[in-house]
Amino acid sequence: MIVHSWQIKPFRYGAGSMSEPFSNLAWDDFRLVKAIADAKSLPGAAERLGVNHSTVFRRLGQIEQAIGTPLFERHRSGYVPSGAGEEMVALAARLEEGITDFARRLAGRDFAPTGELRVTTNDSFLVHLLTPAFARFRDRFPGLRLDVVLSNQALNLSRRDADVAIRATASPPETLVGRRVASIAWALYGRAADFPDPTAPPDAAALAERCWVSPGDALGLSKLVRHHRATAPAEKVVYRVDSVLGLAEAVESGIGIGHLPCFIADARPSMVRLAAPDPALAADLWLLTHPDLRHAPRVRALMDFLADEIGRQRHFIAGERPLR
Repeated sequence: MIVHSWQIKPFRYGAGSMSEPFSNLAWDDFRLVKAIADAKSLPGAAERLGVNHSTVFRRLGQIEQAIGTPLFERHRSGYVPSGAGEEMVALAARLEEGITDFARRLAGRDFAPTGELRVTTNDSFLVHLLTPAFARFRDRFPGLRLDVVLSNQALNLSRRDADVAIRATASPPETLVGRRVASIAWALYGRAADFPDPTAPPDAAALAERCWVSPGDALGLSKLVRHHRATAPAEKVVYRVDSVLGLAEAVESGIGIGHLPCFIADARPSMVRLAAPDPALAADLWLLTHPDLRHAPRVRALMDFLADEIGRQRHFIAGERPLR
């Protein structure tokens, strides 16, 4: 991953700088102004740039003095760009995008699977599917370093927030390329101790009387939330959590019944399926990257390796096993 330095260098204005106020503007100046606009405060900008508050204050004053116009208006809500500030921020954004695009294209020209790979996924995939695969990948490619970013939200691969994304999605972004490696089945589960007779699963009416656990809205599983609303009365949903692993822990602890990915729940003997996997809740598991990185040896090595590793488990991920 290419990281651009945010170090701020001292100004060195020459004798002619006031007659030619823009000749000495540097990329660091544009980054500083954009950071203030994004953070709406000097302390926030200082944190983003990795410098102290006084440095940002002093540099902003020097830039405004050099170009002869204020770049920000101080409001109660914070620092708001003036007309000139807005133009400078817009240009900074274009410069940043161009630099990032160049770095991404350069990274795509690697000739050997070495260096750092930044991978984004969520905690449930990491714990139940990926960590053992990553260990075997490192054994095969010791020259590669993995930086794993856990997030339930999609990172921007176009800006190189990550090199590879491992996501469950029905429709990958058109700006990315990759492959579908498995279908993830979801089914209704409960604690085995609460359902001792696996040959007599409860009917829908009995399930509706049970306490339920449900994903929180921030988790992004909207169709599962809608399904719960149609299946269980609202007052029966006694626990919400923004983590699939949290849902599994809640069901396993006996807080309530709930839908879980089969590859998580079926691996826990203390859980029991209460119904067959619901096709309406199924999701596709994708390996995704940016088109400019698809041929980079390190990216190709990881995606080919994971496709093979996950492919060997696709039947288990798809929930293709008899009910207990």
